[in-house]
Amino acid sequence: MSDAEWAVTEPTLPVPAWKQGRGGRPAEWCRRDIVDAIRYLVKEGIQWRAMPVDFPPYQTVYDLLDAWQESGAAEAMHGDLRAQCRIAARRSPEPTAAVIDSQSVKAAETVGRTSRGYDAGKKINGRKRHIAVDTIGLLLTVLITAADVQDRDGARPLLWNLRKAFPSIRLTWADSGYAGKLVTWAKTKLKPRLTLQVIKRTEQVHRAAPPLGRRAHLLLDHQVTAHSPRL
Repeated sequence: MSDAEWAVTEPTLPVPAWKQGRGGRPAEWCRRDIVDAIRYLVKEGIQWRAMPVDFPPYQTVYDLLDAWQESGAAEAMHGDLRAQCRIAARRSPEPTAAVIDSQSVKAAETVGRTSRGYDAGKKINGRKRHIAVDTIGLLLTVLITAADVQDRDGARPLLWNLRKAFPSIRLTWADSGYAGKLVTWAKTKLKPRLTLQVIKRTEQVHRAAPPLGRRAHLLLDHQVTAHSPRL
Protein backbone atom coordinates (compact mmCIF):
# COMPACT_ATOMS: atom_id res chain seq x y z
CA MET A 1 0.00 0.00 0.00
CA SER A 2 1.39 3.38 -0.98
CA ASP A 3 1.62 6.32 1.41
CA ALA A 4 -1.18 8.04 -0.51
CA GLU A 5 -3.46 4.97 -0.18
CA TRP A 6 -2.71 4.66 3.53
CA ALA A 7 -3.47 8.35 4.09
CA VAL A 8 -6.98 7.71 2.77
CA THR A 9 -7.47 4.31 4.42
CA GLU A 10 -6.16 4.93 7.94
CA PRO A 11 -8.89 7.41 9.03
CA THR A 12 -11.59 4.86 8.13
CA LEU A 13 -10.19 2.18 10.47
CA PRO A 14 -11.80 1.76 13.90
CA VAL A 15 -9.98 3.55 16.73
CA PRO A 16 -8.16 1.07 19.02
CA ALA A 17 -9.65 0.64 22.50
CA TRP A 18 -6.51 1.89 24.29
CA LYS A 19 -6.72 5.18 22.38
CA GLN A 20 -10.31 5.60 23.55
CA GLY A 21 -9.40 5.09 27.19
CA ARG A 22 -11.18 1.75 27.35
CA GLY A 23 -8.19 -0.22 28.58
CA GLY A 24 -5.84 -2.54 26.79
CA ARG A 25 -2.39 -1.76 25.48
CA PRO A 26 -0.93 -0.59 22.18
CA ALA A 27 -0.96 -3.26 19.49
CA GLU A 28 2.27 -5.08 18.83
CA TRP A 29 1.84 -4.84 15.07
CA CYS A 30 1.33 -1.79 12.88
CA ARG A 31 -2.17 -1.67 11.45
CA ARG A 32 -0.79 -0.69 8.07
CA ASP A 33 1.03 -4.03 8.00
CA ILE A 34 -2.22 -5.77 8.96
CA VAL A 35 -4.10 -4.14 6.08
CA ASP A 36 -1.24 -4.95 3.69
CA ALA A 37 -1.41 -8.59 4.78
CA ILE A 38 -5.16 -8.74 4.16
CA ARG A 39 -4.75 -7.22 0.70
CA TYR A 40 -1.95 -9.66 -0.12
CA LEU A 41 -4.03 -12.63 1.03
CA VAL A 42 -6.98 -11.67 -1.16
CA LYS A 43 -4.86 -10.80 -4.20
CA GLU A 44 -2.60 -13.86 -4.18
CA GLY A 45 -5.15 -16.44 -3.04
CA ILE A 46 -2.87 -18.04 -0.47
CA GLN A 47 -3.81 -20.03 2.62
CA TRP A 48 -3.69 -18.25 5.96
CA ARG A 49 -0.80 -20.42 7.15
CA ALA A 50 1.17 -19.50 4.01
CA MET A 51 1.35 -15.83 4.99
CA PRO A 52 4.91 -14.60 4.21
CA VAL A 53 7.10 -13.86 7.22
CA ASP A 54 7.33 -10.21 6.13
CA PHE A 55 3.78 -9.76 7.43
CA PRO A 56 2.41 -10.10 10.98
CA PRO A 57 1.52 -13.65 12.13
CA TYR A 58 -1.48 -15.00 10.26
CA GLN A 59 -3.37 -15.57 13.55
CA THR A 60 -3.06 -11.87 14.36
CA VAL A 61 -4.26 -10.83 10.91
CA TYR A 62 -7.15 -13.31 10.98
CA ASP A 63 -8.33 -12.28 14.45
CA LEU A 64 -8.32 -8.58 13.65
CA LEU A 65 -10.10 -9.05 10.32
CA ASP A 66 -12.70 -11.24 12.03
CA ALA A 67 -13.23 -8.61 14.73
CA TRP A 68 -13.67 -5.85 12.14
CA GLN A 69 -16.25 -7.91 10.28
CA GLU A 70 -18.19 -8.92 13.39
CA SER A 71 -18.38 -5.34 14.67
CA GLY A 72 -19.45 -3.91 11.31
CA ALA A 73 -16.23 -1.90 11.03
CA ALA A 74 -15.27 -3.53 7.72
CA GLU A 75 -18.61 -2.58 6.19
CA ALA A 76 -18.31 0.97 7.53
CA MET A 77 -14.80 1.29 6.09
CA HIS A 78 -16.06 0.14 2.71
CA GLY A 79 -18.90 2.66 2.85
CA ASP A 80 -16.57 5.53 3.76
CA LEU A 81 -14.14 4.72 0.95
CA ARG A 82 -16.98 4.32 -1.56
CA ALA A 83 -18.34 7.77 -0.63
CA GLN A 84 -14.88 9.30 -1.09
CA CYS A 85 -14.54 7.67 -4.51
CA ARG A 86 -17.93 8.98 -5.57
CA ILE A 87 -17.06 12.50 -4.43
CA ALA A 88 -13.76 12.31 -6.33
CA ALA A 89 -15.77 11.29 -9.42
CA ARG A 90 -17.97 14.37 -8.91
CA ARG A 91 -20.96 12.33 -7.76
CA SER A 92 -23.07 12.68 -4.65
CA PRO A 93 -21.80 10.56 -1.72
CA GLU A 94 -24.94 8.39 -1.79
CA PRO A 95 -25.96 6.69 -5.06
CA THR A 96 -29.36 7.24 -6.68
CA ALA A 97 -29.10 4.49 -9.32
CA ALA A 98 -27.67 0.98 -9.47
CA VAL A 99 -26.97 -1.93 -11.81
CA ILE A 100 -27.63 -5.57 -10.87
CA ASP A 101 -26.19 -8.72 -12.41
CA SER A 102 -25.12 -12.22 -11.43
CA GLN A 103 -22.29 -14.63 -12.11
CA SER A 104 -21.92 -18.33 -11.38
CA VAL A 105 -18.52 -19.47 -10.11
CA LYS A 106 -17.03 -22.78 -9.15
CA ALA A 107 -17.25 -23.33 -5.41
CA ALA A 108 -14.23 -23.97 -3.22
CA GLU A 109 -13.42 -27.53 -2.26
CA THR A 110 -14.71 -26.87 1.26
CA VAL A 111 -18.25 -26.00 0.13
CA GLY A 112 -20.71 -28.78 0.91
CA ARG A 113 -23.27 -30.16 -1.53
CA THR A 114 -26.14 -28.63 0.41
CA SER A 115 -24.98 -25.09 -0.35
CA ARG A 116 -23.90 -25.47 -3.96
CA GLY A 117 -25.86 -26.08 -7.17
CA TYR A 118 -25.48 -26.64 -10.89
CA ASP A 119 -26.02 -23.79 -13.33
CA ALA A 120 -27.08 -25.68 -16.45
CA GLY A 121 -26.80 -22.62 -18.67
CA LYS A 122 -23.19 -21.91 -17.70
CA LYS A 123 -22.33 -25.56 -16.93
CA ILE A 124 -20.89 -24.56 -13.57
CA ASN A 125 -21.22 -26.48 -10.31
CA GLY A 126 -20.86 -24.04 -7.45
CA ARG A 127 -22.36 -20.82 -6.24
CA LYS A 128 -23.79 -17.68 -7.77
CA ARG A 129 -23.04 -14.15 -6.67
CA HIS A 130 -25.80 -11.62 -7.22
CA ILE A 131 -24.28 -8.14 -7.17
CA ALA A 132 -25.48 -4.55 -7.20
CA VAL A 133 -23.07 -1.75 -8.10
CA ASP A 134 -23.47 1.98 -8.55
CA THR A 135 -23.12 3.70 -11.92
CA ILE A 136 -19.34 3.92 -11.63
CA GLY A 137 -18.97 0.24 -10.72
CA LEU A 138 -18.54 0.49 -6.94
CA LEU A 139 -19.97 -2.40 -4.93
CA LEU A 140 -23.22 -1.73 -3.06
CA THR A 141 -24.48 -5.14 -1.98
CA VAL A 142 -23.87 -8.79 -2.75
CA LEU A 143 -25.89 -11.96 -2.19
CA ILE A 144 -24.49 -15.49 -2.45
CA THR A 145 -26.71 -18.44 -3.39
CA ALA A 146 -26.32 -21.86 -4.94
CA ALA A 147 -25.58 -21.61 -8.66
CA ASP A 148 -28.92 -23.21 -9.61
CA VAL A 149 -30.91 -20.28 -8.19
CA GLN A 150 -32.50 -18.29 -11.02
CA ASP A 151 -31.44 -14.66 -11.45
CA ARG A 152 -34.98 -13.41 -10.84
CA ASP A 153 -35.26 -15.37 -7.59
CA GLY A 154 -31.90 -14.15 -6.31
CA ALA A 155 -32.73 -10.59 -7.32
CA ARG A 156 -35.61 -10.24 -4.86
CA PRO A 157 -33.55 -10.49 -1.65
CA LEU A 158 -30.74 -8.59 -3.40
CA LEU A 159 -33.06 -5.66 -4.20
CA TRP A 160 -34.58 -5.86 -0.73
CA ASN A 161 -31.13 -5.49 0.82
CA LEU A 162 -30.31 -2.71 -1.65
CA ARG A 163 -33.44 -0.77 -0.73
CA LYS A 164 -32.80 -1.21 3.00
CA ALA A 165 -29.16 -0.12 2.79
CA PHE A 166 -29.57 2.67 0.20
CA PRO A 167 -32.97 4.39 0.42
CA SER A 168 -31.58 7.08 -1.90
CA ILE A 169 -31.63 4.69 -4.88
CA ARG A 170 -34.68 5.13 -7.10
CA LEU A 171 -33.64 3.40 -10.34
CA THR A 172 -31.96 0.06 -11.02
CA TRP A 173 -30.92 -1.35 -14.39
CA ALA A 174 -30.80 -5.04 -15.28
CA ASP A 175 -30.55 -7.20 -18.39
CA SER A 176 -33.34 -9.24 -19.95
CA GLY A 177 -32.73 -12.13 -17.59
CA TYR A 178 -34.61 -10.13 -14.95
CA ALA A 179 -37.65 -9.28 -17.09
CA GLY A 180 -41.15 -10.28 -16.04
CA LYS A 181 -42.84 -10.24 -12.65
CA LEU A 182 -39.72 -8.96 -10.89
CA VAL A 183 -40.25 -5.50 -12.42
CA THR A 184 -43.76 -5.26 -10.96
CA TRP A 185 -42.65 -6.69 -7.63
CA ALA A 186 -39.91 -4.07 -7.25
CA LYS A 187 -42.33 -1.26 -8.06
CA THR A 188 -45.10 -2.40 -5.70
CA LYS A 189 -43.31 -4.14 -2.81
CA LEU A 190 -40.25 -1.97 -2.20
CA LYS A 191 -40.85 1.25 -0.30
CA PRO A 192 -39.82 3.88 -1.27
CA ARG A 193 -40.63 2.62 -4.76
CA LEU A 194 -37.73 1.25 -6.75
CA THR A 195 -37.97 1.25 -10.54
CA LEU A 196 -36.32 -1.74 -12.19
CA GLN A 197 -35.56 -0.98 -15.83
CA VAL A 198 -34.66 -3.88 -18.10
CA ILE A 199 -32.20 -3.04 -20.89
CA LYS A 200 -30.81 -5.08 -23.77
CA ARG A 201 -27.21 -6.19 -23.43
CA THR A 202 -24.87 -4.85 -26.10
CA GLU A 203 -21.16 -5.11 -26.69
CA GLN A 204 -20.77 -1.83 -24.81
CA VAL A 205 -22.61 -3.09 -21.72
CA HIS A 206 -20.31 -5.06 -19.42
CA ARG A 207 -21.33 -7.39 -16.63
CA ALA A 208 -21.64 -5.82 -13.21
CA ALA A 209 -19.98 -8.78 -11.52
CA PRO A 210 -16.20 -8.39 -11.83
CA PRO A 211 -13.94 -11.44 -12.08
CA LEU A 212 -12.64 -12.37 -8.65
CA GLY A 213 -9.63 -14.48 -7.74
CA ARG A 214 -9.89 -17.90 -6.13
CA ARG A 215 -9.16 -16.49 -2.69
CA ALA A 216 -12.05 -14.04 -3.05
CA HIS A 217 -14.31 -16.99 -3.84
CA LEU A 218 -13.13 -18.70 -0.66
CA LEU A 219 -13.82 -15.58 1.39
CA LEU A 220 -17.31 -15.27 -0.04
CA ASP A 221 -17.99 -18.96 0.54
CA HIS A 222 -16.88 -18.61 4.16
CA GLN A 223 -18.34 -15.26 5.13
CA VAL A 224 -21.54 -14.70 3.14
CA THR A 225 -24.83 -16.57 3.24
CA ALA A 226 -28.00 -16.12 1.26
CA HIS A 227 -29.38 -13.92 4.03
CA SER A 228 -26.40 -11.61 4.35
CA PRO A 229 -26.76 -7.84 3.96
CA ARG A 230 -24.19 -5.71 2.26
CA LEU A 231 -20.40 -7.15 2.03
